Parts: sequence; structure tokens; C-alpha cells
Amino acid sequence: MEILVWGGAAVSVAGLAGLIWCILRVTRAKRAGLGDDALRAELQKVVPLNLGALLLSAIGLMMVVVGLLLG
Repeated sequence: MEILVWGGAAVSVAGLAGLIWCILRVTRAKRAGLGDDALRAELQKVVPLNLGALLLSAIGLMMVVVGLLLG
């Protein structure tokens, strides 16, 4: 079960990296001084990526919990 815990930790870190990347992308878009429509379009592109990264992180945490419960 140790593999499940370490694998889950790796998946969770990958999801966290995705979340940080989304935050940086939105911050750069806000600082660029884009117009309202352009900023809205950029945010709409980031939302699915943000949700995917959040899901990946949650799955990783579930893997860690299952590994700890079974081990």
C-alpha cells in the first residue's frame, strides 16, 4: 500500500502545481490591463483547467487516504 500512498502524493502534488499555474495565469492576465471582454475570455479558458487540477488533487488525496486505511 506504500505505492498507493506515494503515488497519491505525486498525483496530489501535480494537481497542486496545476492550481498554482492557474493562479499565476489569472494574475498575469489581470496585470496585463486587458479589457473587460478579453479578461473574461481568459478567465473562461482557465476555469476548466482549474477544475481539472482541483479534481486531480482530490483524487491524489483520496489515493493517500485509501492507502493509509488499507496499509
